[in-house]
Amino acid sequence: MTDTASGAQTGDRIPTPQSPAPDVLRCAYMELVVTDLKRSRDFYVDVLDLVVTEEDDEAVYLRSMEEFIHHNLVLRQGPIAAVAAFSYRVRSPEELDRAVDFYTELGCEVRREADGFTKGIGDSVRVVDPLGFPYEFFYDVEHVERLAWRYDLYTPGALVRLDHFNQVTPDVPKAVAYMEDLGFRVTEDIQDEAGTTYAAWMRRKPTVHDTAMTGGAGPRMHHVAFATHEKHNILAICDKLGALRLSDRIERGPGRHGVSNAFYLYLRDPDGHRVEIYTQDYYTGDPDNPVVTWDVHDNQRRDWWGNPVVPSWYTEASTVLDLDGNPVPTVERTDDSEMEVTIGADGFSYTRAEEGEDSMPDWKQGEYKLGNQL
Repeated sequence: MTDTASGAQTGDRIPTPQSPAPDVLRCAYMELVVTDLKRSRDFYVDVLDLVVTEEDDEAVYLRSMEEFIHHNLVLRQGPIAAVAAFSYRVRSPEELDRAVDFYTELGCEVRREADGFTKGIGDSVRVVDPLGFPYEFFYDVEHVERLAWRYDLYTPGALVRLDHFNQVTPDVPKAVAYMEDLGFRVTEDIQDEAGTTYAAWMRRKPTVHDTAMTGGAGPRMHHVAFATHEKHNILAICDKLGALRLSDRIERGPGRHGVSNAFYLYLRDPDGHRVEIYTQDYYTGDPDNPVVTWDVHDNQRRDWWGNPVVPSWYTEASTVLDLDGNPVPTVERTDDSEMEVTIGADGFSYTRAEEGEDSMPDWKQGEYKLGNQL
């Protein structure tokens, strides 16, 4: 793990538009297509305790405890499990004009709906971006009660904020360069000794990320993440899943990431959509915030305690849809995937330094030399 001065390696990059990018504030909501609306509602409401803002026979609109906009998650009944929109809020209504110009110049399919594409959201722009992902931008929104002070409604595993998305794409350097043109900044990434980038974490709000670009067959959605206040909230979710005999919904964790330094848990919903429960990453808002680069062979990048990553976490992800609701075809990654690099013949890898090499990162060596203790 090293701190580096700049963000991304660039490869076959998408041309930079002359038109200014829309000023994105934060990731705001995801629209998921589910095959059994009641079953999915039971999971997100009765198990994960998201709050129902509004619902009908076709869709359920959910929000987290601290949210004041209409929803953070839409569950919409459909024929296949997929993702219909990665939705971002922008700084002002005028930014929607910028979004139209920016993506039109890129040659993307662009649609605008003055009354919004979902309930509770006003004038919105949806595009299929150059990577094949369905992105939405909006400003106007219906306000609802922020439940931050309603401690009578809190449960032990309360989800308080939408934190980020994670996207799978076959060309991470290309994706990073495009997202930088959109105004996102890299906070952390994973590279090998040749400088190949396997994943990058990118932000607009001053946390580790609003979205991450992970290398693999794509475009697909790897996960959507909700934050809790504390680690014990995540443990409470695990206990609840066990009590409900739903522990098979746990794919990975609980644990602590090296990347982001956050405590995590990965779940699979009834359709297999992956949901991360996430807490306690760090502030990144200063303009000279250093990028942290991890060695792809460092097993602690994905789990700080060195626990192995299950192969499904690298290979399985959700289909994304175009603006007409059709699945976007996936393209395979052309170079080695992170799984191929890091998972050995025994199923997993654990990287240690060779005899005589330093096994501690530089910052820990310095602490050891100064304090003579770990």
